[in-house]
Amino acid sequence: MTKRVFIHTVGCQMNVLDSEMVIADLKRHGYTVVDSAKEADCVLYNTCSVREHAEEKIYSALGKLKNVKDHQPDKTIGVMGCMAQKDQQTIFRRAPHVDLVVGPGQLHTIPEMLQRIESGQGRQMAVSLARKDGKQSIVARSHETFDPLRDPGMRPTPFQAYLRIQIGCDKFCTYCVVPNTRGPEQGRPPEQILAEAKVLADQGCREITLLGQTVNSYKYRDGDDTSDLADLLIDLHEIDGIERLKFVTNYPKDMTERLLRTVADLPKCSPYLHVPAQSGSDEVLRRMKRGYTVGDYLEMMERIERFLPEAAVSSDFIVGFCGETEEDFQKSVDLIRRCRFKNSFIFQYSVRSGTKAAQRFEDDIPRDVKVRRNNELLAVQDEIAKEDNLKFVGREVEVLVEGPSKKALREMSNDAQADDGDEDNASALIQMTGRTICDRIVVFDGNRRQAGQLMDIVVDDASCHTLIGRVKTVDVVSIGV
Repeated sequence: MTKRVFIHTVGCQMNVLDSEMVIADLKRHGYTVVDSAKEADCVLYNTCSVREHAEEKIYSALGKLKNVKDHQPDKTIGVMGCMAQKDQQTIFRRAPHVDLVVGPGQLHTIPEMLQRIESGQGRQMAVSLARKDGKQSIVARSHETFDPLRDPGMRPTPFQAYLRIQIGCDKFCTYCVVPNTRGPEQGRPPEQILAEAKVLADQGCREITLLGQTVNSYKYRDGDDTSDLADLLIDLHEIDGIERLKFVTNYPKDMTERLLRTVADLPKCSPYLHVPAQSGSDEVLRRMKRGYTVGDYLEMMERIERFLPEAAVSSDFIVGFCGETEEDFQKSVDLIRRCRFKNSFIFQYSVRSGTKAAQRFEDDIPRDVKVRRNNELLAVQDEIAKEDNLKFVGREVEVLVEGPSKKALREMSNDAQADDGDEDNASALIQMTGRTICDRIVVFDGNRRQAGQLMDIVVDDASCHTLIGRVKTVDVVSIGV
């Protein structure tokens, strides 16, 4: 009998990639993917621990499954990912009906553990070693993840894929759980990365996004030879079928001239750089243990401008971090105005157990102040983004078409989302969406046959998040003979 699995993924691109790997492995073991927990034999939650809200949503979802489990005791419920690594036995205590807890470094063991549960061996848990549980090399091995198995059906689109080049993080920012949940920083061997990229190209992928917690810190040492991100980009650029290369997330101090020159020299490399600042205050950055000053960040922005004058830079900011004054907050506002980021992801600080911030500092900023600062910073960023997006009006941009827009998908769902293979439906005029090489979202009227194509779009209007355009028409000139 075919076993059915449902997976719900929250969090970062790493988690999206991990879910793809797990599903590819489970399919190899006879599972099929279904669209709801109700119809599944196995329900998996791939979790995030970066913010408290993300964890509580998972515990709430698990709570709702208790009655389901009571009526269907053979249904297997599993928690995987960063929350599993962080909370471990706590998950079993808070949700006794959970059968499986698996950290990011043990995802390859899921099929085997599901088999054990099915054979009556009870709950199963597999997590990596803590940072102080042994020599760094041994701890690092326990956090290694697996990447060879790929499943295009689990990607947001079959034409775009994530490719992990780095595992873990050694920056130890005081607010962050990632060094504990993902383990020591380690670069994957270049030959593995290139082989996987060729598999993706063979599967029809046109855009690859390289992933790392601090992706531009990537290093791989083999004897006296060291490879860095620039070396990888040069090699990946030669793969037939791959049209675009992106990489996230970057660390400010490792945005080197060599890397920027390489991006500028390689046409397939996207001049889109996501480089979190987190705060515009040196005092806050020091308490966060970010390892740079605002002056360092501005020097990096000057380097980017020098080598990639058309680059689109985005950032992250945390508001309401321990001890953040109104003056500190205004410095973050000033930094956004000065740098004019393409967009910024803004988060309210929440205490994460096990971090240095939780041990050393008081979470002394009231929630209403955090909410106000979040909204103010977001308003400033949106104003800048709209002003800069409006500069594209009248210009032509090349767009990798991803598929129907969210608006079109809602409209299609009302019509039972007819079969894409139907000739009339595939050619019907609907709103499509895609991205420029600088990662700007573009919507235009088109059809589903255009998905996966690189198309020239003329921009007619813009909002803070989206460019609105139309397919460029080709003028046909009749030449007499």
